[in-house]
Amino acid sequence: MKHETKAAWQKKMSFDVELDGHRFVIDAAKEHGGENRGPKPKGLVLAGLAGCTGMDVVSILEKMRMKWDSFSVDVEGELTEDHPRFYDRIKIVYTFTGPELDQKKVDKAVRLSQESYCGVSAMLKHAAEISHEVRLN
Repeated sequence: MKHETKAAWQKKMSFDVELDGHRFVIDAAKEHGGENRGPKPKGLVLAGLAGCTGMDVVSILEKMRMKWDSFSVDVEGELTEDHPRFYDRIKIVYTFTGPELDQKKVDKAVRLSQESYCGVSAMLKHAAEISHEVRLN
């Protein structure tokens, strides 16, 4: 399976991106020659990680028939000091609320995502130390 994206330069540092039939703008911060018209490329890597692992966890917990009221995935990346700057430490925080939460099920779903299913985590583990935390209520 092959995925493709297209990024067409607009002006200064901004690009119009097409991905899976969706269009959005990426740009640099003003201090880096951009106009801050859209997310920065490195941040999209973290967003991709949050979405990938979050979708895994939802799918696994639905199969386990666990219910929750809210669920969020927060991802924080630490950039290296030297160029090329990349994320060398990433922390994922999974936060659930609800009256019927099962810690063992949530921990298992997160572990399965991180160890077996999330392709974004699998790629990033080659460059970064990835840690996670689970918060219930």
